[in-house]
Amino acid sequence: MEENVFEQMANKYDTAERIEMAKVITEKVKDALQNSETKSLIDYGSGTGLVGLELTPLVKSVLLIDSSQKMLDVAQAKITQKGISNASTLYSDFTQEIPDHVKADIVVMSLVLLHIPDTRKILQSLFNILNDEGKLIIVDFDKNDKIQHPKVHNGFVQNDLKNLLSEAGFKSTDIHTFHHGKSIFMNQDASMFLASSLK
Repeated sequence: MEENVFEQMANKYDTAERIEMAKVITEKVKDALQNSETKSLIDYGSGTGLVGLELTPLVKSVLLIDSSQKMLDVAQAKITQKGISNASTLYSDFTQEIPDHVKADIVVMSLVLLHIPDTRKILQSLFNILNDEGKLIIVDFDKNDKIQHPKVHNGFVQNDLKNLLSEAGFKSTDIHTFHHGKSIFMNQDASMFLASSLK
């Protein structure tokens, strides 16, 4: 099995830049979570919980899921340290298989889609774990032709993504660009969008 690059980065992952970026994303995601106090939320590809743990006051429960155990160890330390009672972690990689018991009302995926080779397949998997009338919130980069990387999508064309979400079964998707930043995507200036889809 190929080594997970995030395992090596875990203890040094929370840089000032990443924390700042997570704040921008979290503020935007919070807008999409109004009236969700009774809902369960999964942060898929949660990393160290920079986004997911900030959402705990808005929902009933948060499950941080990541394919890097070390990232989750850092997240778990934060949960313990801050005394967060409605958050937990799960080591899992949905591109391999999905545990049967995993279900949620809301799935948040922040800057994760670009790391997953098969976009169509992961969207289908996320659709399947959502409860009826559940919501998928994706934050990622708009397509950026300056970026070439063998393991990372260079962002997404919003209409193409909308079509893929529709193919996966989502009834409606609202998608729009909300942030432009300097050197935020592989040292290139880039913009981020939020897509909110209903099952």
